[in-house]
Amino acid sequence: MSDNRKKRLAALDSLSQIGTAAPPSMMGSNRALRSARDAVDSHRIWELDPEQILDDRKADRMDHSDIDDLRQSIETVGQTVPILVRRDPNDSNRYLLVYGRRRLEAVRASDQVGKVRAMIASMDDRTAISAQASENTARRDLSFIERAMFAQQLLESGFGTQAEVAEVLNVTKSAISMSLSVARAVGDALAHAIGPAHGIGRPRWEALVNDLAESQVDIDDLIALATRVRHETSPDVADPSVAAFDAVTRRLRKKPKPESAPRLPSQTLRLGQTATGKLKRTRDGMRLDIKTGDEEFADWLAQQIAASVEDLHARWKKRG
Repeated sequence: MSDNRKKRLAALDSLSQIGTAAPPSMMGSNRALRSARDAVDSHRIWELDPEQILDDRKADRMDHSDIDDLRQSIETVGQTVPILVRRDPNDSNRYLLVYGRRRLEAVRASDQVGKVRAMIASMDDRTAISAQASENTARRDLSFIERAMFAQQLLESGFGTQAEVAEVLNVTKSAISMSLSVARAVGDALAHAIGPAHGIGRPRWEALVNDLAESQVDIDDLIALATRVRHETSPDVADPSVAAFDAVTRRLRKKPKPESAPRLPSQTLRLGQTATGKLKRTRDGMRLDIKTGDEEFADWLAQQIAASVEDLHARWKKRG
């Protein structure tokens, strides 16, 4: 790795600590911290109009259902952690979000909080994506599939190679390769229908991929199933997306019922012009009902029926 790239990644690690608690393993050098502070306008916290901020970032979360809880918290105790923005090169009155989407959405949803607290950084598009990715790795609450989909977005947006994406996300290249294979096999639509599924790790997602490959279930049916389960799951459940994941897995592993032979319509039996009984298929085979007032004929038929059925079976085996 070049010295310049090492310095830039170290600066990004330090930058991610401004407004978020990064683990000790991500602490950069004093020089890197100074570089990060140089990118931010005097480390000052500004109060900005939320409408001045545009968000064109890559989404790293699938579920924003906790925005209302965050809004209530900000209204009660204030916005303790600022967001990070950069100046829009095309409009001096606007800013582009680097990270802090949930906080920005929470402030926008509030009728009590008018301004959002933010730091303003000077950085280009690539550095901004790297800063978002660096801040992403400092968070402990992103699920496996969220990280996998975010890595896919970075790769497809032209951010860099798999090795570069792995470097920024602080994981191995093999981990990125495995995550990408899952993200591509599951697909964006089904992944978002299921949701983040916290606690569902790589092995179970890989098992779902195998089930998808072996099953003939239509993907649209799975999307509809996952969406319905998430909406119908009790609000007391911590993560409805786990229920959606389990429902999809069960559907994929459900063995289809064997096709039964076509049912023949019931047939009316006649003696001359008189209807005397019915022959019809049942779940277990055939049923023969005969009504006759001739007792002698009924006795004779009862004696002959067994031999007649055996003869018919023998003829069936010889057919064709």
